[in-house]
Formats: sequence, C-alpha cells, structure tokens
Amino acid sequence: MRFIDEARVYTQAGKGGDGAIAFLREKYRPFGGPAGGDGGRGGSVIFQVDEGLATLLDFKYTPRLVARDGEPGRGKQQYGHHGEDLVVRVPPGTVVFDEAGGQLLADLVLPGATTTIAQGGAGGLGNMHFVSSTRRAPRIATPGTLGERRWVRIELRLVAEAGLVGLPNAGKSTLLAGLSAARPKIAPYPFTTLTPNLGRVQLSDGVAFNLADIPGLIEGAHLGHGLGIRFLKHLKRTRVLVYVLDIAGEPERDFATVRHEVAAFDPEMVQRPALIALNKLDLVPTAAAAAEPDSSVSLPSTAGRTTSASTRRAGCCGRSSRSTAGKSPGPT
Repeated sequence: MRFIDEARVYTQAGKGGDGAIAFLREKYRPFGGPAGGDGGRGGSVIFQVDEGLATLLDFKYTPRLVARDGEPGRGKQQYGHHGEDLVVRVPPGTVVFDEAGGQLLADLVLPGATTTIAQGGAGGLGNMHFVSSTRRAPRIATPGTLGERRWVRIELRLVAEAGLVGLPNAGKSTLLAGLSAARPKIAPYPFTTLTPNLGRVQLSDGVAFNLADIPGLIEGAHLGHGLGIRFLKHLKRTRVLVYVLDIAGEPERDFATVRHEVAAFDPEMVQRPALIALNKLDLVPTAAAAAEPDSSVSLPSTAGRTTSASTRRAGCCGRSSRSTAGKSPGPT
C-alpha cells in the first residue's frame, strides 16, 4: 500500500431544496389555502476518523467529494427529504486546511472524531409560511441555498509520543524494529526509508507509546536537498525527539547538522525535550567501547544513551545501556 500524506480535494455540499407553491384541493374543503412544503436540507461533507486507515491514498482516486442535494417541497405541506451526508473516512492525525485562505479547518486525532468540512445548504420555505390576514393565497416561495464549496488541502501527521530523527543510514529503522513489532525496510545504504514508519513500544511495566521513524535528513534538507524536510511534519505532534547518531562516525557534527535542519523547519521543535541515542555501538572496537563515552564524544547536556539496534541492545526504553550524558529537563 502506498503511503500518501498530502492530498488536494474539492468538496461540495448539497444544495437545499426549493420551497413549493401549492394549494390544498380536497373534497369538502373548497378553501384549503396554501399548502406548499419546505425543501429539504442539502447534504454535508463530513470527515470521520477511522483508526484502520494509515494513508490518504483514497483521495488520489476521489479528488471530488460531492454530497447530495435536498429534495424540493411538495403539496399538502409535505417537506422534501434531506440530502444524504457524505461521510469520508480519514486516518488519525489528519489535518485539513482551506486552500484559498489557508486557515485550519480541522485537526482530527481521536478515533471516531468527526467534523463538517462543507455545510449543506438550507431548504427553501414553501408558500404555507407566507399566508396572512391580508394575503390569503400567496404565490411566494424561497429557493434553497447553495451548499459550501471549497478546495481543501489535507495533510497526514503521524500520532506518536516520540520520534526518531537523524542522518540517512544512522540506524533509525533498525532501532525501531528492535524496540517494536514494526518491520520497516532495512538495508546497508542511505535513504532506505522513503516514507515514515510507526511502531508501538511496549515497556516492562505495561506502559506503551508510539514511536515514529522518518526518512533521514542531510545537510541542506531545508533547501530541498535529499528528501527534503517535508516529512518532519510527522514529528510535530511528538513530545520527545530522539536524535539517532552513528557513534562510529562523527556524532558531534551529525547532531549539529540534524538539529539545524529541524530548526529550519520549525524552531519550536528544537525546544522540546530530547534524547541523544548513539547507535551502532557494535561497530566500535572493543577497547574504544569500553572507554567512557564522555571521554570520546562531546555532546550537549541532552539526555543520551548508547545503543546497538542490530543486537537489540537499546537503553532509551528501559533496557540495559550506558549513559552518554547527564539527564536534562530539555535540550540546550
């Protein structure tokens, strides 16, 4: 299944039915009077969260969402049927923007949450509403109003408590596979991960949380280099960022590069609590690995851990490990 996290669709709510002009004609009621009924309300376009979905792929094949019109009123004071609402299923984490004005229309996170994207038009009034003491046979009715019509831009942002961020081939996907039941593609070359992945990490005390893995960042990603920084939007909901660094490379320079790209995307994100995970410990020579990490790597006072994702030895989630730096309530 293809992972699509952006879509542009046209939404059109139904038009309200017109009010009717009619007069009651029945036996023994020669002066029945006006009896035109009201038109039905037009159907609305409604988005509803379905936790079984994980992509916006459906919108690729249905770029137009059109609800039904309301029926016109009829004689004998009969109201027209309301137009059926068009309920569209979306995955958790869907954000909807009005394309023309750019304002936020909805941020859907919880399963079953609904919101109306395009409101259906109101039905018109029949002539039975316009009778008075001086106007006994009105031939007046109002038309139904048009429903809302707009182009909307839809984005999908993963719902996760923590997110893995780092350079390509830093071992983020391997770490995610080691901590959760997720099975992302893993290979010994850069840009193996082309789409975000989500895993559920189960802790020993029964507490669990969602962990997101996004494609690697490179220097100049905010300028469009590599895969760019568009996937960083999937980490906007996270409470903690985990900077995954290759301890066998140059972790200080890698950390500065990744942090700069995150700040270029959203300066607020670098102010969140963060962890530094020095990965690929199994690639470091035994003598160097036995030395204290602080003596060989100088990183900010963000909480850190050494990990070896390939051997499933990770210290960022309650497993045995050595700390690389003192804990801090937040990043520096």
